Amino acid sequence: MLKDFLPCLAMVLVQVGYAIMNITSKLAMESGMKPLVLVAYRQIFSVIAIAPLAFFMERKTRPTITMKILFQLFLFSIPTVTANQVFYVLGLEYTTATIACALNDLLPMITFVLEAFCRYENVQIRTVVGQAKVIGTTACVVGSMLLSFYHGHTIDIIGSSIHWKYAKKMTNSSSNNGTNFLGLFLIMLSCVAWAVGFIIQERLRKKFEAPYTTTAVMCLLASIECTVIGFIFEHRISAWSLSSSIRLFAALYEGIVCNGLAFCLVTWSIEKKGPFYVSMFSPLSLVIVAILSSALLHEKLFIGTLAGSVLIVAGLYAVLWGKGKETEREIQG
Repeated sequence: MLKDFLPCLAMVLVQVGYAIMNITSKLAMESGMKPLVLVAYRQIFSVIAIAPLAFFMERKTRPTITMKILFQLFLFSIPTVTANQVFYVLGLEYTTATIACALNDLLPMITFVLEAFCRYENVQIRTVVGQAKVIGTTACVVGSMLLSFYHGHTIDIIGSSIHWKYAKKMTNSSSNNGTNFLGLFLIMLSCVAWAVGFIIQERLRKKFEAPYTTTAVMCLLASIECTVIGFIFEHRISAWSLSSSIRLFAALYEGIVCNGLAFCLVTWSIEKKGPFYVSMFSPLSLVIVAILSSALLHEKLFIGTLAGSVLIVAGLYAVLWGKGKETEREIQG
């Protein structure tokens, strides 16, 4: 029973960690921290967190890192880490944490569509599995459209007497509540970049089986890429200051907890239960973010946002169910 409980606990902690990341990122940016600066610091701190772990855990099993592998890791880091996180944090600046988190659940659907387009995925439309994936994809698309273009009445999830300094500033200064299409578009681009990374990863994993080293090297390369991008768009040294407590906390938290600790827990859970089990927990962060955003950040939750999120989650589970059944058949066959 403990063997079943620990992976479940690990994934719940990961989703709680990701939910808090959305809140702290939003607060840091509302305090004046530039999104590209936040992403750069996140990669720098993630390298500090993951590199020692990779060194000790894979020192006896790590394959030789050739120039070819290093170049492939560089190519892999661009969509998977740099583009994914740059687009996400830029999108988060222009929309609410709840909507950003909901749109992030489109990832399995986008991955399925890209694999089908590249003919890596056999849709099998005449089978129940294929129909589940297509229906799930359609539900995700409809949900994202509903979430993006329809508001309706507001829903008061929870009242809160908690008032953070930066949360109050956000409430007073932020005029968007998910209505900015640029933010929605950037979040979707983030998912596309991540999906492209997944497709590349499947081919790279067969050549270099060292997940911790792979992540450490990618984060190192991404930290260089993100820092260069950050300095191109933000020259002022003051913009890179971590003197503000919320800026320092957000950078440390996202690098160490969300990139470092979360990766270890996800990798361990995949080894114990498989990727399908891990994917099932992704909507949990949406629920947590919706509650925290309403209580602490005073974000408005609309009927359209709720309905769209429900459709996205339902579509997500349909696609995951189809992928899970497909994997079972491959193992049995």
